[in-house]
Amino acid sequence: MIGIFDSGAGGLSVLREIRKEMPSEDCVYFSDNAFCPYGEKSRDFIVLRAKTITEFLLKEGAQVIVVACNTATAAAIAQLRAEWPDIPFIGMEPAVKPAVHTTRSGVVGVLATAGTLRGDKYARTRDTYAKGVKVVEHIGSGFVELVEGGKTCGPEAEEVVRESVRPLVEAGADTIVLGCTHYPFLKDTILKVAQSLAPGRKFDIIDPAPAVVHHLREVMESRGLLKNKGISINGIFNNEGEPSGSRGEVRLFASGDMTVLRSLYDNIEYSENNIL
Repeated sequence: MIGIFDSGAGGLSVLREIRKEMPSEDCVYFSDNAFCPYGEKSRDFIVLRAKTITEFLLKEGAQVIVVACNTATAAAIAQLRAEWPDIPFIGMEPAVKPAVHTTRSGVVGVLATAGTLRGDKYARTRDTYAKGVKVVEHIGSGFVELVEGGKTCGPEAEEVVRESVRPLVEAGADTIVLGCTHYPFLKDTILKVAQSLAPGRKFDIIDPAPAVVHHLREVMESRGLLKNKGISINGIFNNEGEPSGSRGEVRLFASGDMTVLRSLYDNIEYSENNIL
């Protein structure tokens, strides 16, 4: 079973990729939305919450844990690995490397939380892979709150997004890295706003979740943890048009209100099932 946690509903963007790549696997997801957002919380606080949630997920049967939160990855994943050395922990980091290979203008924009941008993990990734490319960083101010409020499109979302996207576009960025798992739910709005600010420029928005889930599958395969080694949703189907093998169970938990979490999850499942 795969355990996934985030400060809120953002990690559902990672769960969405897991359901595409490994539909037969059982998952348990924990949203720590009573304490969301993590971006401005202290490192000690985030580590404490991460350990508490990990204990919960392990009791629920998780055999591998995805820290589906860039801020929690930066603050706590080293401590989690030290405390539970037998449990694989998969973390997040802004996808600077693919962005460097994608940009045509030589300018990459990174949208992330304050906690991610000041983390050593992000700094090492940027300094290793961004040689010869200008990286412009900005906090996605209000982005997490939009997603947690279920406001991912429309005039209000566009107004909030514009304040953080504008500095990246004005600096010449044509590739924008989403450095928080909440941000993919705003991907269409981010792209719309960027195009309105620079109508003649082609933009690429990079979500790291698919690469993270590919790594997750490799780790699970190497440890014999896969429940079903069959083809993913985009592969082989039976005569009824359904993917071969049954879909795994997903259980959702939250430290606060479940309303937005359940709504976003239902939209993901409905959308993905309609792709089949």
